[in-house]
Amino acid sequence: MKRAFKVLGITVLLLAAYLLFWPVPLDPVAWNAPEDKGYVGDFAPNTKLANLELLDIGDIHGPEDVASREIDGELYLFVSSQDGLIRQINAASGDVTTFADTGGVPLGLEFDTDNNLIIADAFEGLLSVTPDGTVTTLTNNINGSPILYADDLDIDPKGIIYFSDASVNFGAKAAGQTMKGSLLEIMEHGRTGRVLAYNPKTQKTTLIMDNLSFSNGVAMGPKGKSILVNETGEYRVHRIWVKGPKKGQSKVIIDNLPGFPDNINQAPNGDYFVGLVSRRAKMLDDMSASPFMRKLAWRLPEFMKPKAVGYGFIIQMDAAGQVKQTWQDPSGAYPLTTGAHAPGDGFLYISSLGSDKLGRMPFNQ
Repeated sequence: MKRAFKVLGITVLLLAAYLLFWPVPLDPVAWNAPEDKGYVGDFAPNTKLANLELLDIGDIHGPEDVASREIDGELYLFVSSQDGLIRQINAASGDVTTFADTGGVPLGLEFDTDNNLIIADAFEGLLSVTPDGTVTTLTNNINGSPILYADDLDIDPKGIIYFSDASVNFGAKAAGQTMKGSLLEIMEHGRTGRVLAYNPKTQKTTLIMDNLSFSNGVAMGPKGKSILVNETGEYRVHRIWVKGPKKGQSKVIIDNLPGFPDNINQAPNGDYFVGLVSRRAKMLDDMSASPFMRKLAWRLPEFMKPKAVGYGFIIQMDAAGQVKQTWQDPSGAYPLTTGAHAPGDGFLYISSLGSDKLGRMPFNQ
């Protein structure tokens, strides 16, 4: 019996030593998470996102973003994936073909005026794919600093590409997957995310804004004078002026969201669709001011760590951050909703980080 107690005591001591002292890859920074008010007011629950029609995208998963264009009079959808492939889908027939393979993890997608598909690839940087599927790298560093987590982008009327680099410290490739890289950056809260601009004419990459906690979705603001950027780790959206008398200024247009904002895309009427990929994690908010507790939490078994929790959620808001409506599915049946795209064919296409299908629902605006 004494031997058993001795073994138990040693085991407890070793476990305590592990939880307290084992090295972790992050160095958490204290901050104060805003009180999570939950699904109230503009965010009151509904089920308008439930029972989505699910479109086949082939043997890939994680259609993180959707872009579209007409080819010979027919509308085609282009979806990214966690598998490196870009799939092309005929919106009317549902026929699926492989458009390109980036060799990385393509996330944000947008077409330029020459019908090149511009891609923010979490492993490879900012890429361009010609209409025939040829992939080239536009930029993967800024002044020698590698772009480790290209996430989303948009293109201004003159061709300047604005895109997010979600983390300088935790590259998606080094982490092994985009989800782990995002959790490391958000858990550390070192605010190493940044927003960059690439000029195709000069081939120069410049810094627009830094000190962001996982910079994510990017969309052009009204008249191309500003950009809207989702800051996932702080549950908010910034408007950053890139032209005109307010150039260099920024303001938070909506904050204390009830979930983690992912993509942002412009709606046909000039509003914006913002996807919340997961509901907020109480454990993460409660530990926000305690770097020690977040280090301890990282040492826990995977099943005990904070993780994404399914709750389908799309916000429609204007450029000032005023919420117009939301689509929700509390069941999270369509997992990890990242955003929405309305190409004008009578449907709203819903993207996902975890599904092996592309969701859509009727939409006329």
